[in-house]
Amino acid sequence: MSPGCLVLLLSILGALGLGDPGPLEDVVIDRYYIPKICLREVQMGDFIRYHYNGTFKDGKKFDSSYDRGATVAGVVGVGRLITGMDRGLQGMCVNERRHLIVPPHLGYGSIGVAGLIPPDATLYFDVVMLDIWNKNDKLQITTLSKPEHCNRTVENSDFVRYHYNGTLLDGTPFDSSYSKDSTYDTYVGTGWLIKGMDQGLLGMCAGEKRSIIIPPFLAYGEKGYGTVIPPQASLVFSVLLVDFHNPKDGIFLEHLEVPESCKRRAVIGDFVRYHYNGTLMDGTLFDSSYSRNHTYNTYIGKGYIIPGMDQGLQGVCMGERRRVIIPPHLAYGENGTGNKIPGSAVLVFDVHIIDFHNPADPVEIETVYRPEGCNVTTRDRDFIRYHYNCSLLDGTKLFSSHDYEKPQEVTLGANKVIEGLNTGLLNMCAGEKRVLIIPPHLGHGESGARGVPGSAVLRFEVELISMEEGVPEGYLFIWHGDPPASLYEQMDLNKDGEIPADEFSTFIKTQVAEGKGRLMPSSDPEKVIADMFRNQDRNQDGKITSEELKLKSDEDQEKIHEEL
Repeated sequence: MSPGCLVLLLSILGALGLGDPGPLEDVVIDRYYIPKICLREVQMGDFIRYHYNGTFKDGKKFDSSYDRGATVAGVVGVGRLITGMDRGLQGMCVNERRHLIVPPHLGYGSIGVAGLIPPDATLYFDVVMLDIWNKNDKLQITTLSKPEHCNRTVENSDFVRYHYNGTLLDGTPFDSSYSKDSTYDTYVGTGWLIKGMDQGLLGMCAGEKRSIIIPPFLAYGEKGYGTVIPPQASLVFSVLLVDFHNPKDGIFLEHLEVPESCKRRAVIGDFVRYHYNGTLMDGTLFDSSYSRNHTYNTYIGKGYIIPGMDQGLQGVCMGERRRVIIPPHLAYGENGTGNKIPGSAVLVFDVHIIDFHNPADPVEIETVYRPEGCNVTTRDRDFIRYHYNCSLLDGTKLFSSHDYEKPQEVTLGANKVIEGLNTGLLNMCAGEKRVLIIPPHLGHGESGARGVPGSAVLRFEVELISMEEGVPEGYLFIWHGDPPASLYEQMDLNKDGEIPADEFSTFIKTQVAEGKGRLMPSSDPEKVIADMFRNQDRNQDGKITSEELKLKSDEDQEKIHEEL
């Protein structure tokens, strides 16, 4: 029989005024273990839970809560315990241990308890205090750590994901999300949680840690929970809030770095190249384009990426750094994905926009310098010399003609340079300087090129050094007027009836020198003349006969220019 069970007998004894006080006048208390931290001491009217062993002076046990496998719970100072126990428990801390010696007049007096406690027995109790609470108690919340930046806190109807360790007030663990290797996920303020936890999570920031002490009437009350939480138990939760959101949430944007000059912002249908780090709200990295040393390339607003990122990339500038916080219903939902993104996870993307373009974009041309009196400009088939610097839009240098001894040389329209550069070099004056922004479909396309990433927008700084008027496509030489009459006879300088390579070369060079015609511009005119000779020497015997010599106009029926 426990002291709590003997309340009725004690009340009768008190009413009859029975009992011999014996040699002891009061309870003897030996506080043989006092915890270093004592947040609260037992007071009159407190509800307590404790374990005890009860013995006589000779050590014989008459009762034990341990033997029954259940703690004793009751209220102190309201007559429900024997007087000696009521007095001996006051002032105790949780986890404190005491030896109590209760004289007969504060125990069961001269009557005792039949068959259990003899009359005038002095009682010895070894007590450990496990729990203390009061009906006037409130939730006790202690913030253990909190992020420096907290843009939002938990409110009712939010969905939270948190880790926790749950213990009784004496430190006995009863549950932990960490042991399940999974957060506890639930709505707040909708009745899914015990009242104390519903209240204790309010106002938390993502990443915040709290200690929440919940009195029994805000926890599992008189019934407890299973075998792990006894009746009338105060609960202590150490909580780490991993993330939270509301089903009504949209994305949240933080503009970390926006370039001073932003001529254009991305819109639906644009193709974007960007780097990113993807983390959970607690900072756990789940993916990074940097780790692959390759940008993520995609269209925006077309459903190729999660809806939150589709929205979050709209309106970005070239070079912008932006944080996109995406609730799960705009990311991977309740199921998550893979083994790195759990269900119902809020995702944080730190994004760096490298470039973007639209498939309908033309070459963007900015004239930096144009000489005065510019009357002659480049046209298709002109031969030009120019300097250039080529880079990505983030400033990464790719190529430069200045790294070589001579400027770059090219015949415009001969498919020797990318289409966008060819376009950007047209209608230029000698000495003019331009900046060209070339989208990938006019550059190196989705596959890129050596040193050029796929789908990259290119920036060229170009300066036209010189230009030479070209010839139509497929021609190596044209006359400025009509070709000479009796062309073969004039070309046969020694009149021997055949034209070897040296005679052919001498004749063409004379025509050029006298301004009667011009060669296709080239850095190697000798090669052009040699190509012309090979075209006319149809049997490749090293000489041209009158039967072999034909104007190109005779071959293609074009009368605009008559030439070789």
